[in-house]
Amino acid sequence: MEFTLAFILEVIGTVAAAISGIRLAATKKFDWFGAYTVGLITACGGGTLRDLLLDIPVFWMQTWWYLGVTALSLITVITFRSLLVKQEKMLFLFDSIGLALFCVIGIHKTLAIDYPMWVATVMGVVTGAFGGVLRDILINEEPLVFRKDIYATACLAGALVYWGLLETGFSTTTQQLSCAATIIGIRFLTLKFNLSLPVLSDKTDKH
Repeated sequence: MEFTLAFILEVIGTVAAAISGIRLAATKKFDWFGAYTVGLITACGGGTLRDLLLDIPVFWMQTWWYLGVTALSLITVITFRSLLVKQEKMLFLFDSIGLALFCVIGIHKTLAIDYPMWVATVMGVVTGAFGGVLRDILINEEPLVFRKDIYATACLAGALVYWGLLETGFSTTTQQLSCAATIIGIRFLTLKFNLSLPVLSDKTDKH
């Protein structure tokens, strides 16, 4: 197996996303198998949809590593339950890291097979956000991406940074790290300053 930067980022993103899913499953009192399933779908759902849309081999079916690191993520949550389950900021941290790295991977893989950057932007958002949508559906929560929280929008901002650096000739590593940093930075700014997108309401303002 070739341990490229893209593969390493994807494994780290898998761990972060799996922990966020398993942690939420723990708050719903899922058993170990249920928590593992939620973690795996959180980690692999977005990339699976991306690969199907791009008509390329589904990434987690090419190596057992993704199943293995999800199992390690479950063991980590079980071992450090008091830290990872009871601390709300831990969910936010792992969710943001997974979101950022998966967005980067989605863009990188799409560009690698010669799709234009606008398609890569869409695939970055899909890779980053769709696993979280599936996670929230499985645990019977309203999907975070559809709420006023800045989630998929952060992916879009990171993708635009990636696009700008691509057009100006910066290295691939700089593009990827800047994209991830933008997404994580926006997510933490939204937490610090309680920022959100406007809510679309069915009520009209009466004056």
